[in-house]
Amino acid sequence: MTVHGETNVSDEQRATHAKTKPEREDLGRYRANYLTEMDGIALYRSLAAAEKDEKRAAIFERLARAEERHAHRWARLLQAAGETVPVYRPSARVRVLGWLARALGTQRVLPIISSLEARDQAGYLGQPEASGLPAEERAHARALRAMEPQLTGQETIMGRERWHLMSRAGSLRAAVFGINDGLVSNFSLVMGFAGAEARPEYILLAGVAGLLAGAFSMAAGDYISMSAQRELFEQQIAMEKQELEMSPKEEEEELSLIYQAKGIPEEEANLLAHRIIQNPKTAIDTLAREELGLDPSQLGSPWGAAASSFFAFILGASVPVLPYLVFSKNTALLMSASWSCLALFGVGALISIFTARGPLSSGLRMLGIGLLASAITFCVGWLLGVSVAG
Repeated sequence: MTVHGETNVSDEQRATHAKTKPEREDLGRYRANYLTEMDGIALYRSLAAAEKDEKRAAIFERLARAEERHAHRWARLLQAAGETVPVYRPSARVRVLGWLARALGTQRVLPIISSLEARDQAGYLGQPEASGLPAEERAHARALRAMEPQLTGQETIMGRERWHLMSRAGSLRAAVFGINDGLVSNFSLVMGFAGAEARPEYILLAGVAGLLAGAFSMAAGDYISMSAQRELFEQQIAMEKQELEMSPKEEEEELSLIYQAKGIPEEEANLLAHRIIQNPKTAIDTLAREELGLDPSQLGSPWGAAASSFFAFILGASVPVLPYLVFSKNTALLMSASWSCLALFGVGALISIFTARGPLSSGLRMLGIGLLASAITFCVGWLLGVSVAG
């Protein structure tokens, strides 16, 4: 695997840049690019420190050195314009991803990081000072994707669909969104009862009921959907197994055509397909991946999905309810709203890890959504309370 070096900028390009004094927007762009590259350095160094495999750790170190060259380019442009290079502090995203890599292993976070590299590549397009950097970022993303599945040579030829790779981060993503669902729904429920000026014990009862009802509903829904999906996948795999037993030659020809469509020469594709079909277990696994787009090892557990959704929902839904166990009526309402707002912003910022959106804007967006939902239910509760009292 090769990490390409920085592409040299021609003397003519350097002279052109030197003649043109950077505008304020250009300087802001240089600073943002510098901090982004510094984040990349810190992130790859964290991955290298967390990685137990020496060869993979060495690749992360090489990627960090490549990001250092990129950072130096933006630092030189700032210094040439008489500007101070900004002081760097690791972003929240880098710290969280580094912690996840240490706690769960680098494989769990690689799909997220490769998507961030793709974003950096797109961000450099149209920037004349970034000559050569999009190609390097593209090479980094390819290197990360090649590291994700830890495939053998044969499996590398066969490949995997992107959703298989993303499933490594899927459980973490599902947990975050489950917390968000519980938080928004129960915050809205509590504010609805508060708008109706219900007594604190009634609000607490409603919050606990909403917490349990929502948690069981989500768990049941995830269990049913995961079971149905798993049964469908297992049925498709069983059909492939039956077809392989009944007509192995036809399956071999079909597999060869798939490889030829991917650009493998006909003779090599025929030989590869023949070798795979000779081993029934390998053949079923390969046919499931290539023909059905399924990874038999990633079917998932319905009980695991249900438990994850259940506890994630409870964690989020408990935030608006807990103050009513500790504080009096007015204080409990104030603390419930405050804690819920902080939690909404925190969950939104955490979601930015998966979306590559800025944590501030993502947190504010989630806060706005939660406040809008709670305001609507508060007003509905107030109107209903007034009508009942009247």
